[in-house]
Amino acid sequence: MRIARLLAGLLAAGVLVIGGGTGAQAHDVLVSSDPRPGSVVERAPEAITLTFSAPALAMGTKIVVRTPDGRDAADGAPELVDSTIRQPVAGYLPAGEYTVEWRATSADGHPVDGTFTFSAAGAVGEPEPTATPSPDPEPTAEATTGQPSPQVDPTPSALPTIDPGPRSGGPATFVIGGLFVVLAAGVVAVLVSARRSRGPGA
Repeated sequence: MRIARLLAGLLAAGVLVIGGGTGAQAHDVLVSSDPRPGSVVERAPEAITLTFSAPALAMGTKIVVRTPDGRDAADGAPELVDSTIRQPVAGYLPAGEYTVEWRATSADGHPVDGTFTFSAAGAVGEPEPTATPSPDPEPTAEATTGQPSPQVDPTPSALPTIDPGPRSGGPATFVIGGLFVVLAAGVVAVLVSARRSRGPGA
């Protein structure tokens, strides 16, 4: 009887061990990835592909692809096909180390997750141009003092010039005036002499 009880106990323990091992192995396991963890590729791929030991559930499954400059390059939701999960990536993919953070939901409903890295030797695409900020305008007198700034004519008109002309009182003026007086006196003298020569009643 003791031997039979001992054998029954060992059989029950074996069943528990086997059952526990089967339950532990029910979770999906990451079998491989493309790119492989720790690998160096020529350029970052168009998608990250994870292969599991069994088909995963779409609910709760997510993959984040961190670029060397800290951006998430994942484009849209992951695509589940049989035992693989494919995550497209897009945008500018620079050279450097990438970090893949994944989470999948096993067929039994339990989540599994993990992280791995790979490196890209070259870049894909061109970085987006950054806008150059325009310089701030110079503050006006109104902005700094609260008073309106004076209006300044940008094209001031030239001051009018005055032509002085010939100046009066110079030596030439006196000479011309003297000649005029002498000439007038001569004309008067000639007229008077002619009248006298004619006599009275002429």
